[in-house]
Amino acid sequence: MRFITLEGVDGAGKSSHIEFIADAVRTKGMHVIVTREPGGTDLAERLRQTILGEPMTPIVETLLVFAARADHVARVIRPALESGTIVICDRFTDATAAYQGAGNGVSRELIERLAEAAHPGLKPNRTLIFDCPYEVARERLAKTGRALDRFEREDRAFFERVRSAYLALAKAEPKRIRVIDASPDAAAVRQQIKSALQGF
Repeated sequence: MRFITLEGVDGAGKSSHIEFIADAVRTKGMHVIVTREPGGTDLAERLRQTILGEPMTPIVETLLVFAARADHVARVIRPALESGTIVICDRFTDATAAYQGAGNGVSRELIERLAEAAHPGLKPNRTLIFDCPYEVARERLAKTGRALDRFEREDRAFFERVRSAYLALAKAEPKRIRVIDASPDAAAVRQQIKSALQGF
């Protein structure tokens, strides 16, 4: 199985590189699908709109994220992996550990139990964490010109908790996770991506 996930704080720019990553994998003659979380199925996309737009408690948020993830894994991710397709997913359970866990105080134990229920035995083979300072992220979000979702509107303290959690995950799992310095221009970031995918 080959399962690649992209992670990082809102505004780091990971989504703008996802097709570049997919093309880099395709050049090796592999079939690739690109998907996202929350989302990836009709049900999960409807849950995404609720999660990003409606105020709710951290526990409710976490349960909805995993409901969307369970459907996504069952209908899209696992069948694709079992057929030999490379799956590239914009966010997965590391995001829950960073956002709902570190960001909003949901216990690691609960997140781990829900992960085991939603996707037993499934973990990314390679994760790229796009990292940048708060100021860079805010500037990029401002340039989008669109209305920000409720995570993108969070304050600096929330951002720093999420960022720290991602960096701690990378330190704990260096074989799986690569940190990409997302502050430079796109060309410099893509050079790092190429290096991070070598040997994959």
